Amino acid sequence: MAKKPNILVLMVDQLAPQALGCYGHKVVHSPNIDKLANNGLVFDSAYCNSPLCTPSRASFISGQLCPEIGAYDNGAEFPSSVPTIAHFMRSVGYDTTLCGKMHFVGSDQLHGFQERLTTDIYPANFTWTPNWGLPVTSPNPAGATVRPILEAGPCIRNMQMDYDEEVAFKARQKIYDLARCKDDANPFFLLTSFTHPHPPFTCAQKYWDLYDGAEIDLPKIGRIPPEELDVASQYLFFGHRRHRYKIKKEHILATRRAYYGMISYIDELIGGVLDTLSETGLADDTIIIFISDHGEMLGERGMWYKMSMYEWSVRVPMIITGKGVKTGRISHNVSLADLAPTLIDLGGGSRENISAQLCGNSLRDFVRSGKDSSWADTVISDYSAGAAPGPIRMVKKGNLKLVDVFGHDPLLFDLKEDPDELNNIANRSDMKEDLKELIEIARQNHSPENYKAKIEQSQKDRIFIREVGFNEEKEPNWSFVSNPGDDSRFVRGGGLFKGAHATKSKAQLPKVKEASESIDETVDVKMINEISQT
Repeated sequence: MAKKPNILVLMVDQLAPQALGCYGHKVVHSPNIDKLANNGLVFDSAYCNSPLCTPSRASFISGQLCPEIGAYDNGAEFPSSVPTIAHFMRSVGYDTTLCGKMHFVGSDQLHGFQERLTTDIYPANFTWTPNWGLPVTSPNPAGATVRPILEAGPCIRNMQMDYDEEVAFKARQKIYDLARCKDDANPFFLLTSFTHPHPPFTCAQKYWDLYDGAEIDLPKIGRIPPEELDVASQYLFFGHRRHRYKIKKEHILATRRAYYGMISYIDELIGGVLDTLSETGLADDTIIIFISDHGEMLGERGMWYKMSMYEWSVRVPMIITGKGVKTGRISHNVSLADLAPTLIDLGGGSRENISAQLCGNSLRDFVRSGKDSSWADTVISDYSAGAAPGPIRMVKKGNLKLVDVFGHDPLLFDLKEDPDELNNIANRSDMKEDLKELIEIARQNHSPENYKAKIEQSQKDRIFIREVGFNEEKEPNWSFVSNPGDDSRFVRGGGLFKGAHATKSKAQLPKVKEASESIDETVDVKMINEISQT
């Protein structure tokens, strides 16, 4: 019987594939990620199942869509009753280890993993629960403002560096330990998850200087006036308080330069993990999967962060390489939810023996032969968090992409003809049947009305619990503790930062002077007043 392959998943945060050399970017230095791509299988049309950290990760690790598991937002509890990849891999004989960020909310911080090597970086409680009952123009309804764009640049140290270097160190030590006992041990499943290049947009001087003299590219599609935006983008415009900050060309260039620097930084850490895998002799028996939880708009259309269904936000890099993996590129639509059934197959298991109703399909045929003639070529992504007019669902089938916004007219794009998503063709007569088909896919076993009601009730319940029990002395502590003091490190709920609402800039050396708000005069005051009443 052939030995089962070890599996190493390398996950990063908020990395748009469009900003990687292996996906065509001409400026970004990412040699280690590019090497994975050159020696493996690259998915050119891979998507997250939610353009937000916690829901995306919950969907990825469970193999189920967000509505099915209540993965609404960054403050939504991930139930222990939901089987995960860790459970699946253990059931077929793997030893499972988690190292780094997963953004689990709730008392269960393992979710099937036999061991966890680090704490997480963000809250495990209900602190980040959004509130659809507040106006979208209220402070931080999306959980973030565009202020970091005005503060982008080099730094000596920040919280993300502290965290990711700890993750890389612990992962490498684990690989050394695995190599010491490889002859007698079970195959391993090691999920190593970093937080870069998630904002703030700051990087060490070394990586900032790497792009000295480089032709930093401006967004292909510049700022679109808010009155011309679709309704979901309007909500994000005001939710991110873009009407309160004046973003200039130099801010955009500095932000992109810092983002590229962060990519080069995390690429170097990933290279260290891969070097350790190689020098220990484990690389020959290991399949490596590289992914991100979602993308980053990076100023395209004047938008930042994620939370939208546009390509820079919802597309992710996905690269698979290693033992028995076909090299090449795949143009079919795939999603992070497809990885759960894929790993079951690669580990020698069977979906028939798994209790969970997985929504994804196995990529095994792509991995082994580079093709799958029966592939459905359809992916679904959901967004139901802050600064949204209601639940939003994206369906992409072939070149066509539907964005179904509850209570509003749909958006429909043909990405072959319109890769920049500028022309909504939902009202074109020749697209009537295609639109109907995509809406049917979006609504199959999914009622937006019912889903909205569940979300709103969940928000109310979690906010109530948070407000009644939010007392540092008495509040249940769900933070995972690997080392003494972990429950008060980073943005975990206490210690130096005094809770999750503390900004990352407070952990930065040197500290930056916060950018001051200043009304953008180009935004119609009447429009601000109108959307405030929504």
